[in-house]
Amino acid sequence: MDRTLTISMKGLLVAGAVLLALVAAYLVGARGGPPPASAAAADAEASTERPALTMTGRGTATAVPDELTFTLSATAKRDTLQAAMQASSTAMRGAQRTLREYGVARGDLATTGLRMYPEYDYPSSGPAILTGYRVTQRASVRIGDLAQGGRAIGAVVGSGDADVEVGNIRLGVGDTDDVLAEARAGAVEQARTKAEQYAAAAGVDLGEVVSIREVTRRAARPVPLDYRAMRDAAETSAAPPITAWEQESGVTVEIVWSLAG
Repeated sequence: MDRTLTISMKGLLVAGAVLLALVAAYLVGARGGPPPASAAAADAEASTERPALTMTGRGTATAVPDELTFTLSATAKRDTLQAAMQASSTAMRGAQRTLREYGVARGDLATTGLRMYPEYDYPSSGPAILTGYRVTQRASVRIGDLAQGGRAIGAVVGSGDADVEVGNIRLGVGDTDDVLAEARAGAVEQARTKAEQYAAAAGVDLGEVVSIREVTRRAARPVPLDYRAMRDAAETSAAPPITAWEQESGVTVEIVWSLAG
């Protein structure tokens, strides 16, 4: 009896194992394809093999400068540091007051520097001799009206205050966003035209844009003016003549298209 029971249990185990193997084989066959990981890898490999066309385009746009910028400095040398600071501040306030009379807003005036240092005389023998203190205050000025800017500079330079100087006079475009937007549109249009020509020559259709990248961007730089000519005009009580010409901005883009057909 014991031997017969042992044989029956083994038979049941063997039968169970066979049944599990049959079920597993059925499930694998029902899926009808490779495992998900293999399918994803196949899709990724196929996507990298899709044909594409890369093309660059350049667009330019021009604008006439509409603002004038320059630096304003007030320098004073006195026997004491306090006296030099007071004289420099008085000269700077007077120059800024003159500029506001010509429509320069407070927001268009910005302090950019303050320098204070002693000055010495160095004789051939003996120690250095302190000759006084020099203080220089600097500010940047922006004027949105070119004609008014010329009159304002003339008034400051022609005031007769030897402590005040005007320099680094430049013409520029106040808002370059619109100019660059026009240049970008032209760059994209040029790249698309070239891409369509190449696609037609190759007998394929231009698909969707895969990527677009701005390669270079060159905004119009401020144009320096001749300070000496403006100073000479101011000294003759004449407003310095200011004329402007167009400045060019440029953008280069790189676009990648998919190809079909």
